[in-house]
Amino acid sequence: MLAVPEVESGAELNSSDEHISTDVPRSENFDRPLAMDSRIAARSALRAGLVGVFIGIIPFLGIVLTGALAVYFYRRKSGFVLPAGLASRLGGAAGVVAFGVNALFIVAVILFHAQQQSIDLMVATFQRLGLNTADPSLQAGIQNLFSFPTLVISFLFAVVFGSIGGVLASFSLGSGRPRG
Repeated sequence: MLAVPEVESGAELNSSDEHISTDVPRSENFDRPLAMDSRIAARSALRAGLVGVFIGIIPFLGIVLTGALAVYFYRRKSGFVLPAGLASRLGGAAGVVAFGVNALFIVAVILFHAQQQSIDLMVATFQRLGLNTADPSLQAGIQNLFSFPTLVISFLFAVVFGSIGGVLASFSLGSGRPRG
């Protein structure tokens, strides 16, 4: 039979407000906050997302690096490494920023009726790279770049892979202290 300790009454519980702090709550490991500073997080996600537009050229890895970069920027500015859950959110936000900028370019191409010129430019670039542009699957892929389902899939990939990058950065940056 298990012995259960008895609690006499609620009077023994400390109900004073003297232990309440207005600081960002931190875990027992003092270099990891339990909440993130939203201003620093927003700036970090925007900066990483804008850089991610360019490094997003590398399929999959580029958006993972974008999420990791957001966590790195956050650490550099705040001095704290985010736990994996918060780093995932920040990385996903950076992925959304990178997707948003790319989506703006696609919408502009569609609005200005420059879709065929963009497709021709991509085909010419692929030919210079030595790819077989007569391949029907490549032609269909290029045509689908400007479709709504492709944008939805791109959004999901940006969020998921950006989140993965944030988590990976949280684990890799967690071992050391920031320079400063």
